[in-house]
Amino acid sequence: MGWSLAAVMVAALVLMPVMAVVWIAANPTDNIWPHLLSTVMPRYFGNTVILAVGTGALAAAMGTGSAWLVSMYDFPGRRWLQWLLLLPLAVPAYIGAYALADFLDYSGPVQIALRGWFGWETARDYWFPRIRSLEAAIVVLASALAPYVYLLTRAALHEQSGSAYEVARALGTGPWGLFRRVGLPLARPAIVAGSAIAMMEAVADYGVVSYFGVQTLNTGIFTTWLERRNAGGAAQIACVILLIVVILALWERFGRRNARYHQSARQPRPIQRQRLSWVAGLGAMLACILPFAMGFLLPVGVILSYAVAYPEGWVSPGLGKAAWHTVSLGAMAALLTVGMALIMVYGTRLSGRALPRLLQPVTTVGYAAPGAVLAVGILIPLAALDHRLADAWLALTGTDPGLMLTGTGAAIVFAYTVRFFAIGQGAIDGAFTRVSPSLPMAARSLGRDNAGVLRDVFLPLMRGSVGAALLLVFVDCVKELPATLLLRPFNYETLATRTHERASLEDLGNAAPAALVVMAVGILAVALLARTNLGGRKDDLRKP
Repeated sequence: MGWSLAAVMVAALVLMPVMAVVWIAANPTDNIWPHLLSTVMPRYFGNTVILAVGTGALAAAMGTGSAWLVSMYDFPGRRWLQWLLLLPLAVPAYIGAYALADFLDYSGPVQIALRGWFGWETARDYWFPRIRSLEAAIVVLASALAPYVYLLTRAALHEQSGSAYEVARALGTGPWGLFRRVGLPLARPAIVAGSAIAMMEAVADYGVVSYFGVQTLNTGIFTTWLERRNAGGAAQIACVILLIVVILALWERFGRRNARYHQSARQPRPIQRQRLSWVAGLGAMLACILPFAMGFLLPVGVILSYAVAYPEGWVSPGLGKAAWHTVSLGAMAALLTVGMALIMVYGTRLSGRALPRLLQPVTTVGYAAPGAVLAVGILIPLAALDHRLADAWLALTGTDPGLMLTGTGAAIVFAYTVRFFAIGQGAIDGAFTRVSPSLPMAARSLGRDNAGVLRDVFLPLMRGSVGAALLLVFVDCVKELPATLLLRPFNYETLATRTHERASLEDLGNAAPAALVVMAVGILAVALLARTNLGGRKDDLRKP
């Protein structure tokens, strides 16, 4: 009974911000929804849909193409590229936006070189694509998110038997026909899942679109809440985002459920990669290098050049404090997230009641919800609770304690926990399923209670999975920007907010050190992903 109650309490805590957003939207103090609907909502909604669809389509093309090439063909650099294509996951999309704008803008090295080569003097002398635009945001987001499609598609291709491809080749099917008629149908569920993840991440993005001046639903939350001082309107926009995310999540699940392809019970024949000619191999190598260069080499190169050119940025005021805030908040959130996930999963497994089992998959909704949406559902009720606690303490002791929740990093830690709870839950749930049921049964027969079984049997066997979950949650906390921007106290910085604020002021010299540290932490997660060979399934870490 105790473990079951604990699991329900954890689920309620995780679901509270989303429920609060719906409540605030339905009961606004000043209902400006008709005004929003007649003025800015069509633009916010249209840009968001274009951004999501464009990002999903381009990420699918880049990820599917590179996965097909490294899985089916042998060409120079293939062994390195199959892992290098993971590295864009280490670079937050907003850092890629800063780098692309700096590299291609009017004052960047590309346009300076063009003006020098052709003798152009002003921007009126030549045409160049507008960098700070919706199209550029799509390119940046797709470059950062294509590895999700790549990982899922590559895993799906490797899980299939090579016999189907051999039969198709024997029947005279060429390379393009092989991809279109055999590979694409077999990998379609994985492509749909990866594209849906990329689209959800695009809907949740704030750093890229705000830097490029693209007005989306996410930027609308910031504008309506912080500039117009209307929390109800922000919550109503947040509900529109939640609806889009739910549709994308259902589309992902529907696509995978209705397109299953089963292997033979026999040991599948491995895919025999075809050796490409020198010219074709060079083309395949360049095609795989392009997403790696756009998603990793360009951001790292630009930011690293600024870090070297402006070494004083490493000793600028506030960097050390921002790093400490980032590490402490991320560590606390990781411990709390994995601890709560452990209680949730273990309590659900021990419970014979239906409610915990029904609530466990629902708790993954926080991962799909953008950070800005969760911030709306956390800050408003938490601020009200904070003021009541401060008033009660003042009445009892005669001293004003200040804001103990929203005035510290506690609200940020709570947001991180809700946002990334699905990662911890997925990793812990998977670890429990890998433990033989006979081991806890034997421990109970020897007198261990449920807590003793967890401590003496499960935790030692799940140590690696728990450590991986802690690292993955910590890395995502380090990179999280929208929730941190909205929930941080005054004059409180993390590495992500410091990078965003300095870059927004075109001060990449001082933004570079924080950005490099964020990317270095991201590389740790990518290394773990490659080392443990998770098979490219990011959704394995969040599925119930």
